[in-house]
Amino acid sequence: MSITLENKQCLMAGDGMLPVKMAQAAKENGFEVIAISLSSDNYKDLTKYCSKVLSFGFGQADSIKQALIDENIKQLTFLGKVSKTMLLKRPKLEPMAIEFLKEAPKLNDDAIMLKIVSLMEEIGITILDQTIFIKSLMVQKGVMTKTQPTENQMQDVEYGYKIAKEMGNLDIGQSVVMKNKMIMAVEAIEGTDKCIKRGAKLARHGGAVVVKVAKPKQDKRFDIPTVGLKTLRVMKYYGASVLALEAGETIIVNQEAMVKYADKNNMVILAV
Repeated sequence: MSITLENKQCLMAGDGMLPVKMAQAAKENGFEVIAISLSSDNYKDLTKYCSKVLSFGFGQADSIKQALIDENIKQLTFLGKVSKTMLLKRPKLEPMAIEFLKEAPKLNDDAIMLKIVSLMEEIGITILDQTIFIKSLMVQKGVMTKTQPTENQMQDVEYGYKIAKEMGNLDIGQSVVMKNKMIMAVEAIEGTDKCIKRGAKLARHGGAVVVKVAKPKQDKRFDIPTVGLKTLRVMKYYGASVLALEAGETIIVNQEAMVKYADKNNMVILAV
């Protein structure tokens, strides 16, 4: 379904450089971008490309809703990491957020995001495909690095792919860590980097394979698999040597820098 893009775009920005990449691409294509920032780590970079950057805390649902109404927002893109572990830290919640959590039948990623999408639609806001401004960052099939995967590593990739797809179907996580056709770790609420740390430690003596995929019925409005240089650095530190991604379904931030880092450290990046 095609959609006519409004000149004014809103970005709901979590952690990382991906929201910045989107804001930059949108501005370069003539769009005004207003950011609702839920993070402090990219605030300064967002100000380079956004006409406004409005900062809010994790639980300020009422305030965010009012800001969207005040700015007359009609289209919005979610990008950047917002960890559910925040819920375990007992953040200060405004009434709308409290009601949201009470009504939610479960707090897995899809249930949370679909409820948020529904609330946005109630105030006339359409949630856009996360890739609409950054399609060039979607990874293409093939090996990107000088180092090629071994036959044993490819067996781990193939098995890990199947397991990760099953985990995605259950909305548990997107990543698995493998070694010698054994599952070292499955991603849950902790996120990819901590899953890698856990799995690579269990693998011992290095050589772990990390596989990250989209859910079988991935809603492209939220939670598209994303990797960046930080993930590779975590892999290197804990001894994982192969990163396998789903081609055409994964966003790779700063691919050139990632490949350069991987080549320097004899690591493998591939998309299948």
